[in-house]
Amino acid sequence: MPIYEYRCESCGFQKEHLQKMSDGPLTVCPSCGDGRYVKQISAAGFQLKGSGWYATDFKGGKTKSAPAASETPPSCGANCACCHPS
Repeated sequence: MPIYEYRCESCGFQKEHLQKMSDGPLTVCPSCGDGRYVKQISAAGFQLKGSGWYATDFKGGKTKSAPAASETPPSCGANCACCHPS
């Protein structure tokens, strides 16, 4: 169930409410009893970026192959472990 934020336009009281998507909006402020208790627009708590988890992790079929052991690691050009493995 989604969490919706509400704010009273009369007294400024704010609260989050857990509601079903099919539930109607709340209208009465639990603090002052005024009928101007309004649902706020807010960002989701998470964001999906990139090509998506479904396409890369759970789609089935093709699997990603591991890089071959003979491939050389990328070089950063410094005197470090990636350029000079022990």
